[in-house]
Amino acid sequence: MVLSPAAPEPISADPPTSASAENPLLTQSWLDLAFVHWAVDPADVAPLLPAGTVPDLHDGVTYVGLVAFRMHRVGWFRLPGIPYLGTFPETNVRLYSVDAHGRRGVVFRSLDASRLIPVAVARGAFRLPYQWSRMSIRRSGDTVTYSSARRWPGPRGAYSRIAVRVGERVEEPTDFEHFLTARWGMHNTFFGRQMFLPNAHPRWPLHRADLIVCDEDLVAAAGLPRPVGDPVSVLYSPGVPVRFGRPARPGGIPTP
Repeated sequence: MVLSPAAPEPISADPPTSASAENPLLTQSWLDLAFVHWAVDPADVAPLLPAGTVPDLHDGVTYVGLVAFRMHRVGWFRLPGIPYLGTFPETNVRLYSVDAHGRRGVVFRSLDASRLIPVAVARGAFRLPYQWSRMSIRRSGDTVTYSSARRWPGPRGAYSRIAVRVGERVEEPTDFEHFLTARWGMHNTFFGRQMFLPNAHPRWPLHRADLIVCDEDLVAAAGLPRPVGDPVSVLYSPGVPVRFGRPARPGGIPTP
């Protein structure tokens, strides 16, 4: 689809006012995150994005992210987060998108999680490509290891094992590092209609990280070329609390 877009919103470490999510639809925390990114040809990404969006570019290049973390206490509206069903490891494969309103976002190609009920709810209610997987997160000193093996729906057996050594705090993240991590919404298709789900959270506390193990086929299973060579960026964050606002209509107006 050919867009005549507004200029993309500025890259920012802080959420735009429109993403403040003062009356949140969902609350949760994302903890112990590893962000691993490779450059990818925009021509390979464009067919995988929802209608109404195009690849978001930084200096003419777009990226695929493999992001592993611990979801913590997912809650609806202002209710307390759920301790067991709302807390689990997750690993997602994501792309970067921009729509005709200039809203920068992410598009999830897969989201592996270790709790079956949240996977089923997310697939049914939000049409998100969640996958039920056997997963673990282990920390030993300054090294964090994330493992997953897919159970359902598939491709069964798709896997990842990532280990990062956490380094020093990034005092002044670059514009590129904000581009990869500070994303203030999700683009998706819901019953054939474009949807944008805004989110807001404090600034990411980011650390440099060394990738000491990366054995995975989740990126290829998500329909993208298998990554070749070292990633262009590896970062770690202890995490942030997150609020999701109401989904925006195709015209860009949030639902009441």
